[in-house]
Amino acid sequence: MSGDSVKNWHKHCLLPDGTELQEHSIKTDRDIVVGEFCQIDYGLRGADVYVGESTKIREYVWANGDARIGNLCEIGSDVIAKQDAYIGEGVRINGRLVVNGTLDIGENVEIAEGFEATGEIAVRNPIPVLVFIIIYLMTMLRIENEKELDRLLDNLFTDDEEKVAIPLMIPARSRLNMKVFSVPSSMRIGRKCRLHGNIRAGSIDVLEDTVIFGSLRARRTISVAGGVTVHGNVEGNGKVYVKRGAHILGDVIAKEIFLHEDAKIDGIIEAPHGMHIGWGEEKP
Repeated sequence: MSGDSVKNWHKHCLLPDGTELQEHSIKTDRDIVVGEFCQIDYGLRGADVYVGESTKIREYVWANGDARIGNLCEIGSDVIAKQDAYIGEGVRINGRLVVNGTLDIGENVEIAEGFEATGEIAVRNPIPVLVFIIIYLMTMLRIENEKELDRLLDNLFTDDEEKVAIPLMIPARSRLNMKVFSVPSSMRIGRKCRLHGNIRAGSIDVLEDTVIFGSLRARRTISVAGGVTVHGNVEGNGKVYVKRGAHILGDVIAKEIFLHEDAKIDGIIEAPHGMHIGWGEEKP
Protein backbone atom coordinates (compact mmCIF):
# COMPACT_ATOMS: atom_id res chain seq x y z
CA MET A 1 0.00 0.00 0.00
CA SER A 2 1.33 3.40 -0.96
CA GLY A 3 2.44 6.03 1.54
CA ASP A 4 0.02 8.62 0.11
CA SER A 5 -2.97 6.35 0.69
CA VAL A 6 -1.82 5.67 4.23
CA LYS A 7 -1.59 9.42 4.88
CA ASN A 8 -4.86 10.43 3.22
CA TRP A 9 -7.18 7.47 3.67
CA HIS A 10 -9.75 9.52 5.59
CA LYS A 11 -9.48 13.27 5.30
CA HIS A 12 -13.06 13.74 6.46
CA CYS A 13 -14.95 13.50 9.70
CA LEU A 14 -18.32 11.83 9.27
CA LEU A 15 -20.96 11.51 11.98
CA PRO A 16 -23.69 9.19 10.62
CA ASP A 17 -27.42 9.68 11.08
CA GLY A 18 -28.55 9.38 14.67
CA THR A 19 -25.13 9.96 16.27
CA GLU A 20 -25.27 11.15 19.87
CA LEU A 21 -22.45 13.17 21.40
CA GLN A 22 -23.34 13.33 25.08
CA GLU A 23 -21.54 14.50 28.19
CA HIS A 24 -19.28 11.46 28.43
CA SER A 25 -19.79 9.40 25.27
CA ILE A 26 -20.13 9.22 21.50
CA LYS A 27 -22.77 6.67 20.48
CA THR A 28 -23.76 5.23 17.11
CA ASP A 29 -25.19 2.00 15.73
CA ARG A 30 -22.48 2.06 13.03
CA ASP A 31 -18.82 1.06 13.20
CA ILE A 32 -16.45 3.67 14.67
CA VAL A 33 -13.10 4.43 13.03
CA VAL A 34 -10.64 6.72 14.85
CA GLY A 35 -7.38 7.86 13.25
CA GLU A 36 -3.91 8.10 14.73
CA PHE A 37 -2.72 10.61 17.34
CA CYS A 38 -6.22 11.68 18.41
CA GLN A 39 -7.14 12.93 21.86
CA ILE A 40 -10.74 12.11 22.73
CA ASP A 41 -12.19 12.93 26.15
CA TYR A 42 -15.27 10.76 25.57
CA GLY A 43 -16.18 7.12 25.62
CA LEU A 44 -16.83 5.37 22.31
CA ARG A 45 -19.79 3.05 21.80
CA GLY A 46 -20.58 1.48 18.45
CA ALA A 47 -20.73 -1.74 16.44
CA ASP A 48 -17.07 -2.53 15.65
CA VAL A 49 -14.64 0.04 17.10
CA TYR A 50 -11.20 0.64 15.55
CA VAL A 51 -8.76 3.02 17.23
CA GLY A 52 -5.59 4.10 15.40
CA GLU A 53 -2.10 4.08 16.87
CA SER A 54 -1.00 6.51 19.61
CA THR A 55 -4.51 7.74 20.33
CA LYS A 56 -5.74 8.59 23.83
CA ILE A 57 -9.34 7.86 24.83
CA ARG A 58 -10.14 9.38 28.20
CA GLU A 59 -13.22 7.23 28.85
CA TYR A 60 -14.22 3.70 27.76
CA VAL A 61 -14.39 1.73 24.51
CA TRP A 62 -17.53 -0.41 24.08
CA ALA A 63 -17.88 -2.50 20.92
CA ASN A 64 -21.01 -4.50 20.23
CA GLY A 65 -18.83 -6.38 17.76
CA ASP A 66 -15.01 -6.37 17.57
CA ALA A 67 -12.64 -3.90 19.23
CA ARG A 68 -9.25 -3.20 17.66
CA ILE A 69 -6.90 -0.90 19.61
CA GLY A 70 -3.69 0.22 17.90
CA ASN A 71 -0.16 0.26 19.27
CA LEU A 72 0.70 2.70 22.07
CA CYS A 73 -2.91 3.78 22.69
CA GLU A 74 -4.15 4.70 26.15
CA ILE A 75 -7.72 3.99 27.25
CA GLY A 76 -8.88 5.78 30.40
CA SER A 77 -11.43 3.18 31.51
CA ASP A 78 -12.73 -0.22 30.38
CA VAL A 79 -12.51 -1.89 26.97
CA ILE A 80 -15.49 -4.17 26.34
CA ALA A 81 -15.80 -6.26 23.18
CA LYS A 82 -18.91 -8.37 22.67
CA GLN A 83 -17.00 -10.38 20.06
CA ASP A 84 -13.23 -10.44 19.41
CA ALA A 85 -10.56 -7.97 20.55
CA TYR A 86 -7.19 -7.05 19.08
CA ILE A 87 -4.94 -5.09 21.43
CA GLY A 88 -1.70 -3.72 20.01
CA GLU A 89 1.75 -3.49 21.53
CA GLY A 90 2.30 -1.02 24.35
CA VAL A 91 -1.39 -0.29 24.95
CA ARG A 92 -2.42 0.87 28.42
CA ILE A 93 -5.99 0.18 29.62
CA ASN A 94 -6.73 1.95 32.90
CA GLY A 95 -9.75 -0.23 33.62
CA ARG A 96 -10.80 -3.79 32.77
CA LEU A 97 -10.63 -5.66 29.48
CA VAL A 98 -13.67 -7.86 28.85
CA VAL A 99 -13.78 -9.95 25.67
CA ASN A 100 -16.60 -12.33 24.79
CA GLY A 101 -14.63 -13.92 21.96
CA THR A 102 -11.01 -14.39 20.94
CA LEU A 103 -8.30 -12.07 22.29
CA ASP A 104 -5.18 -11.21 20.27
CA ILE A 105 -2.87 -9.16 22.44
CA GLY A 106 0.55 -7.63 21.83
CA GLU A 107 3.55 -7.34 24.10
CA ASN A 108 3.97 -4.81 26.90
CA VAL A 109 0.23 -4.26 27.35
CA GLU A 110 -0.86 -2.88 30.72
CA ILE A 111 -4.35 -3.60 32.04
CA ALA A 112 -4.92 -1.91 35.39
CA GLU A 113 -7.90 -3.97 36.59
CA GLY A 114 -7.32 -7.31 34.86
CA PHE A 115 -9.07 -9.01 31.95
CA GLU A 116 -11.38 -11.85 31.07
CA ALA A 117 -11.84 -13.56 27.71
CA THR A 118 -14.18 -16.45 26.99
CA GLY A 119 -12.37 -17.51 23.81
CA GLU A 120 -8.77 -18.28 22.89
CA ILE A 121 -5.97 -15.92 23.88
CA ALA A 122 -2.98 -15.36 21.59
CA VAL A 123 0.01 -13.22 22.58
CA ARG A 124 1.17 -11.71 19.31
CA ASN A 125 1.20 -8.33 17.63
CA PRO A 126 -1.85 -7.89 15.35
CA ILE A 127 -1.43 -6.02 12.07
CA PRO A 128 -1.30 -2.21 12.49
CA VAL A 129 -4.77 -0.73 12.85
CA LEU A 130 -4.12 1.81 10.08
CA VAL A 131 -3.42 -0.97 7.59
CA PHE A 132 -6.42 -2.94 8.83
CA ILE A 133 -8.72 0.09 8.39
CA ILE A 134 -7.60 0.60 4.80
CA ILE A 135 -8.39 -3.07 4.06
CA TYR A 136 -11.72 -2.71 5.89
CA LEU A 137 -12.74 0.36 3.86
CA MET A 138 -11.64 -1.22 0.58
CA THR A 139 -13.73 -4.30 1.38
CA MET A 140 -16.75 -2.19 2.33
CA LEU A 141 -16.50 -0.08 -0.84
CA ARG A 142 -15.80 -3.16 -2.98
CA ILE A 143 -12.60 -1.84 -4.51
CA GLU A 144 -9.31 -3.60 -5.16
CA ASN A 145 -6.99 -0.62 -5.63
CA GLU A 146 -6.23 1.56 -2.61
CA LYS A 147 -5.57 4.51 -4.97
CA GLU A 148 -9.34 4.69 -5.49
CA LEU A 149 -10.05 4.97 -1.78
CA ASP A 150 -9.71 8.74 -1.38
CA ARG A 151 -11.76 9.46 -4.51
CA LEU A 152 -14.61 7.19 -3.43
CA LEU A 153 -14.65 8.63 0.09
CA ASP A 154 -14.73 12.15 -1.39
CA ASN A 155 -17.73 11.20 -3.55
CA LEU A 156 -19.54 9.52 -0.67
CA PHE A 157 -18.94 12.58 1.46
CA THR A 158 -20.56 14.93 -1.05
CA ASP A 159 -23.30 12.59 -2.27
CA ASP A 160 -25.70 10.37 -0.33
CA GLU A 161 -23.58 8.35 2.09
CA GLU A 162 -26.57 6.15 2.85
CA LYS A 163 -25.73 4.25 -0.35
CA VAL A 164 -23.00 2.64 1.76
CA ALA A 165 -23.11 2.31 5.55
CA ILE A 166 -20.02 4.46 6.07
CA PRO A 167 -18.81 4.29 9.70
CA LEU A 168 -18.46 7.14 12.13
CA MET A 169 -15.06 8.47 11.10
CA ILE A 170 -12.77 10.72 13.13
CA PRO A 171 -9.62 11.85 11.25
CA ALA A 172 -6.10 11.58 12.57
CA ARG A 173 -4.96 14.29 15.00
CA SER A 174 -8.49 15.31 15.96
CA ARG A 175 -9.19 16.84 19.37
CA LEU A 176 -12.45 16.18 21.21
CA ASN A 177 -13.04 17.49 24.69
CA MET A 178 -15.96 18.76 26.72
CA LYS A 179 -15.73 22.20 25.09
CA VAL A 180 -14.52 21.67 21.51
CA PHE A 181 -14.87 19.01 18.79
CA SER A 182 -12.01 19.99 16.48
CA VAL A 183 -10.99 18.16 13.29
CA PRO A 184 -8.28 19.28 10.84
CA SER A 185 -10.39 18.88 7.70
CA SER A 186 -14.04 18.71 6.65
CA MET A 187 -16.95 17.43 8.75
CA ARG A 188 -20.32 16.05 7.74
CA ILE A 189 -22.98 15.65 10.43
CA GLY A 190 -25.86 13.32 9.55
CA ARG A 191 -29.60 13.54 10.11
CA LYS A 192 -31.25 13.50 13.56
CA CYS A 193 -28.00 13.75 15.51
CA ARG A 194 -27.73 15.32 18.96
CA LEU A 195 -24.36 16.87 19.68
CA HIS A 196 -23.10 18.72 22.75
CA GLY A 197 -20.04 20.89 22.14
CA ASN A 198 -18.52 23.49 19.86
CA ILE A 199 -17.67 22.20 16.37
CA ARG A 200 -14.46 23.37 14.63
CA ALA A 201 -13.42 22.14 11.18
CA GLY A 202 -12.21 23.14 7.73
CA SER A 203 -15.79 23.00 6.42
CA ILE A 204 -19.04 21.80 8.01
CA ASP A 205 -22.16 20.28 6.46
CA VAL A 206 -25.07 19.63 8.84
CA LEU A 207 -27.95 17.50 7.54
CA GLU A 208 -31.63 17.64 8.42
CA ASP A 209 -33.21 17.64 11.89
CA THR A 210 -29.97 17.65 13.86
CA VAL A 211 -29.64 19.55 17.15
CA ILE A 212 -26.29 21.07 18.15
CA PHE A 213 -25.88 22.43 21.66
CA GLY A 214 -22.89 24.60 20.80
CA SER A 215 -21.44 26.67 17.99
CA LEU A 216 -20.16 25.96 14.48
CA ARG A 217 -16.93 27.50 13.19
CA ALA A 218 -15.18 26.66 9.92
CA ARG A 219 -12.27 28.00 7.92
CA ARG A 220 -14.31 27.64 4.73
CA THR A 221 -17.97 26.81 4.02
CA ILE A 222 -20.79 25.93 6.42
CA SER A 223 -24.13 24.50 5.29
CA VAL A 224 -27.04 24.13 7.75
CA ALA A 225 -29.96 22.05 6.44
CA GLY A 226 -33.67 22.33 7.16
CA GLY A 227 -34.90 21.39 10.60
CA VAL A 228 -31.46 21.91 12.18
CA THR A 229 -31.24 23.84 15.45
CA VAL A 230 -27.93 25.36 16.54
CA HIS A 231 -27.81 26.61 20.13
CA GLY A 232 -24.89 28.91 19.44
CA ASN A 233 -23.13 30.97 16.80
CA VAL A 234 -22.35 29.98 13.21
CA GLU A 235 -19.08 31.49 11.93
CA GLY A 236 -17.37 30.79 8.61
CA ASN A 237 -14.48 32.48 6.84
CA GLY A 238 -16.14 31.68 3.52
CA LYS A 239 -19.82 31.19 2.71
CA VAL A 240 -22.58 30.13 5.08
CA TYR A 241 -25.83 28.55 3.81
CA VAL A 242 -28.83 28.48 6.15
CA LYS A 243 -31.65 26.50 4.55
CA ARG A 244 -35.41 26.42 4.91
CA GLY A 245 -36.58 25.73 8.46
CA ALA A 246 -33.15 25.96 10.11
CA HIS A 247 -32.95 27.85 13.41
CA ILE A 248 -29.76 29.54 14.65
CA LEU A 249 -30.14 30.82 18.20
CA GLY A 250 -26.90 32.80 18.08
CA ASP A 251 -25.13 35.02 15.55
CA VAL A 252 -24.26 34.18 11.94
CA ILE A 253 -20.98 35.66 10.74
CA ALA A 254 -19.33 34.96 7.38
CA LYS A 255 -17.94 36.70 4.32
CA GLU A 256 -21.12 35.84 2.42
CA ILE A 257 -24.41 34.46 3.74
CA PHE A 258 -27.21 32.68 1.83
CA LEU A 259 -30.33 32.72 4.00
CA HIS A 260 -33.62 31.07 3.13
CA GLU A 261 -36.59 33.31 3.86
CA ASP A 262 -38.10 30.58 6.07
CA ALA A 263 -34.94 30.16 8.18
CA LYS A 264 -34.65 31.86 11.58
CA ILE A 265 -31.66 33.62 13.13
CA ASP A 266 -32.05 35.04 16.64
CA GLY A 267 -28.71 36.87 16.82
CA ILE A 268 -26.92 39.38 14.65
CA ILE A 269 -25.92 38.80 11.02
CA GLU A 270 -22.56 39.98 9.63
CA ALA A 271 -21.71 39.45 5.96
CA PRO A 272 -19.26 42.01 4.51
CA HIS A 273 -19.47 40.42 1.04
CA GLY A 274 -23.26 40.36 1.02
CA MET A 275 -26.33 38.53 2.30
CA HIS A 276 -28.77 36.80 -0.06
CA ILE A 277 -32.32 36.06 1.12
CA GLY A 278 -34.93 33.84 -0.52
CA TRP A 279 -32.73 31.43 -2.45
CA GLY A 280 -33.93 27.88 -3.13
CA GLU A 281 -32.95 24.62 -1.51
CA GLU A 282 -29.90 24.14 -3.71
CA LYS A 283 -26.68 26.05 -3.26
CA PRO A 284 -26.23 28.73 -5.94
